[in-house]
Amino acid sequence: MTGFTPDLLNRCIACGFCLPACPTYALTKDETSSPRGRIDLMRALDEGTLPADDPRVREEASFCLGCRACETVCPAGVQYGDLLEEWRDQQWQGSGRPLVARLLMILVDARWRVRLLGLLRRHARTRGGRPEGPSLMLGCFERALFPKVSRAARRLFPELAAPAAQGCCGALHAHNGDSARGRRMAEELGRRLPGTIVTTSGGCAAHLSSVLGRDRVKELSRYAYERDMPGGAEPSRPAAETPPGGVPAETADRPRVALQDSCHLRNGLDVWREPRAMLERIGTYVELPSAGTCCGAAGTYALVRPRDSRRVLDAKLDEIEAAGVDYVAVVNPGCYRQLDQGLRRRKSRVRAVHLAELLAGERPRRREP
Repeated sequence: MTGFTPDLLNRCIACGFCLPACPTYALTKDETSSPRGRIDLMRALDEGTLPADDPRVREEASFCLGCRACETVCPAGVQYGDLLEEWRDQQWQGSGRPLVARLLMILVDARWRVRLLGLLRRHARTRGGRPEGPSLMLGCFERALFPKVSRAARRLFPELAAPAAQGCCGALHAHNGDSARGRRMAEELGRRLPGTIVTTSGGCAAHLSSVLGRDRVKELSRYAYERDMPGGAEPSRPAAETPPGGVPAETADRPRVALQDSCHLRNGLDVWREPRAMLERIGTYVELPSAGTCCGAAGTYALVRPRDSRRVLDAKLDEIEAAGVDYVAVVNPGCYRQLDQGLRRRKSRVRAVHLAELLAGERPRRREP
């Protein structure tokens, strides 16, 4: 079987640095469930020594979270995320693709269906034709699940246009075995939203950046950071003045806030300082030991493999409870859903909330124990 880019596949030197960074290896201690082990499977497929329907091949293509944490510790610069997409392009064709992923991809494949998702949920929207200034990308499922996020983003930054007729960015397709379609969808969105595209989804930011370029795409925390602190220097306004949408820092009832990183935002775009800097301006920031590791949401993973997803999440929920925080901020709708549901199951007083909502001054009341 062929289909892997030789340079990508041959770059791995089997050093093993990726093993402790891999969440699924941490769960199983099975070499096959590590990036190095999965690359060995890919090589066997490429060489024809393993059939495509081998149970190990099918299992590991699905079991991998795709968080790309391995890329950040790899001395050889293996682009594992690209390899995983090529692997799933081969494995997840037709009936080989998980049913949930197939249904979700069909749902967002047409712009009118994407628009219908948020029709009754009052997400942010602006009227008019093609925007001239920066555009706010309206996430497909975020429109329906968390419409307050886009509204908060526009309150923070009124210059952002939010045309309702925009479609899906294609990240869902790229991560679920149809990377060619995912690229075309990103290019189409780029034509509909000319200029800078601002997104409240770390996963979408990483995918769009890979197609349209980093200069055109900014995740919200990066946009806020660069707008508020040009060049990464000191804040452009005195600390005593009002932060975006919030109350003056000297008089605010400062909550204790933790952060759950978006894997693709952190590992793919190296954006992790920015959300922390913004949170430090509105609250007492508490760093979770595993803030930079996957929460188990991983796009469709929480729906395709819910049991494994919860196994990844459980230790993180323990950390959040032990930290004594009021909120755990997120920068990705999948992480939002994952943490919100996990905290609700535990009847935790801690609330999951998107960074945009916190910056806009929205602080959900803590649940009673």
